[in-house]
Amino acid sequence: MQPKLLLITPPFTQLNTAYPATAYLKGFLEKHEVSVEHCDLSIELFTAIFTSDFLRSIFQEAEDLENYHYPELSKRKEHYISRVDVVLKFLQKQDIETAYKILEAGFLPSGHRLMKVNAEIKWEVGEIGIIDKAKHFGTLFIEEIGDFIHANVDEFFAFTKYAEQIGTSASSFNQLDDFLQYQPTLIEDEMMNILEDQIKKHDPNLICFTIPFPGNLFAALRCSQFIKQFFPDIHVAFGGGYCNTELRSLEDSRIFEFVDFISLDDGEGPLLKLVNYLEGNGDINELERTFVLENNEVVYKNKIPNTIYHHKNLPAPNYSGLPFDKYVSFLDVVNPMHRMWTDARWNKLTISHGCYWKQCSFCDVNLDYIGNYQNTTAIDLVDKIEKIIKDTGITGFHFVDEAAPPKMLRALSMKLIERNLNITWWTNIRFEKTFDAELCQLMAKSGCIAVTGGLEVASDRLLVKMKKGVDIAQVTRVTHNFSEQSIMVHAYLMYGFPTQNEQETIDSLEVVRQLFEKNCIQSAFWHQFTTTIHSPIGQNPEQFGIKITGPVFEGFAQNDLYHQDPEGTDHPKYTKGLNLALNSYLNKTGFKEDLQTWFDFPILKTSHPKDLIKSFLLKSSTLKHV
Repeated sequence: MQPKLLLITPPFTQLNTAYPATAYLKGFLEKHEVSVEHCDLSIELFTAIFTSDFLRSIFQEAEDLENYHYPELSKRKEHYISRVDVVLKFLQKQDIETAYKILEAGFLPSGHRLMKVNAEIKWEVGEIGIIDKAKHFGTLFIEEIGDFIHANVDEFFAFTKYAEQIGTSASSFNQLDDFLQYQPTLIEDEMMNILEDQIKKHDPNLICFTIPFPGNLFAALRCSQFIKQFFPDIHVAFGGGYCNTELRSLEDSRIFEFVDFISLDDGEGPLLKLVNYLEGNGDINELERTFVLENNEVVYKNKIPNTIYHHKNLPAPNYSGLPFDKYVSFLDVVNPMHRMWTDARWNKLTISHGCYWKQCSFCDVNLDYIGNYQNTTAIDLVDKIEKIIKDTGITGFHFVDEAAPPKMLRALSMKLIERNLNITWWTNIRFEKTFDAELCQLMAKSGCIAVTGGLEVASDRLLVKMKKGVDIAQVTRVTHNFSEQSIMVHAYLMYGFPTQNEQETIDSLEVVRQLFEKNCIQSAFWHQFTTTIHSPIGQNPEQFGIKITGPVFEGFAQNDLYHQDPEGTDHPKYTKGLNLALNSYLNKTGFKEDLQTWFDFPILKTSHPKDLIKSFLLKSSTLKHV
């Protein structure tokens, strides 16, 4: 009997758009005549929680548990219950009539977030501004309820993640195992009610969970625990980004009480082999890149050579069947780049598989999803774009590449223009010199509205050390080229790279200040450096002047590492000041403030001249006219 597959995205991922893994696999498996359905359990659960009926249950549960955090919210529970359906539907549809209603005095309760709303935000004139303001107020209202749930009913609950704290750096399965023995929370009960409905609707005999992040792991385990208890004939498989990065050294057999198969890397080959095996047409030793339990021991089945499905030969992702009317647009932060992740609807598509650069020393370049670079053609890409628009009705695209290749972006832009296909799109790039004024202009004409890229440490010494392949001058020129075409630029920033000293940290902040001031970048985010086991630094720490201190691997997950940096400064103490400064720059203020303003301890003066970025721009302009 041919297996019937149900592919599930467990809670919680992005709430404004569909995570793409199940759509990719559905498109592939259907091409191979496999019966497959998919379910975004993340958005299904979220929209089930934020209803008047369920919210009443939430308040009752908090009372039964005798938890009384946010007492003002409890006192106004009828106000919250009476408004939640209206607000959630507005965040899904965003109509002007409801926007006016939400902004009426007294319509929303003045809770702990709404009473602190930033009155200085300058909203656009007209209906767009009204809708955005209502969206912001509605988001804060929903977040107040989320705060209440987290504090009183389910400590694991958070937007876009669930129980992340026990899925992150879980070198041992002990804590996960312990929590799985507890009575399910009210939230988890509702999740399993929805899961049961999906199982009864689709009658699968194989359920596959994609686990992209640590904040999806526990929910997937809860679901698989439920399946094993009430539907023991259904096989369960795990895969996705979390498995690919964290479970490669898996030894602990206890997870196989909940799951039958755990596959690594691209899912197409392993899933097709698994389907073949469950049909009775192959031996278990035919499986590829898949952990199973044999004689109470974890065994990795990986028949060599693997069956290779090249990126250029894969069909378009199939998004049909996902509930596009349920996705929610949040506007918690008005920063335009942040909105790209939380607000608009996007079809997610990959231009190329892996990274064409694959040299950065902090990156997991040894893993397949980065190290195995495969390309396709612009014709193939645009064909897929047209099919996805037909499936979803959405013309916004987020190309989710590790680093989109400039040559492909040129070819893609030209093909979109040639076919007169009107889309808006954004992607991640490397700030390399190929992105000259002419290419940026072409990308803008084809519908590109934003790019993201790694400026990282903003220090030429450290950029060389991390093999980034760019320097500050080049980043300045490239970001300027994009900004000149009104393509928004978001920079990923890093501090705490091995051997980074205080002077370099302060100098990095000065570079960031000047880039914002000169409108080269419009958005950014600081990340504190973390060593991972699959990166060149994690595998050769002594070459980078650090010492790995843990954690001790206890048979389950292995990814993030702890390290000592004898040559570096005390990095965590800079976190608050760096973020304060960045928040000001994001709001186009604070450029004239001394860097010392942002820190509550003495810092060094920057060694950079105040016109560093200006000088790079002048030099670039001079070269153009030579």
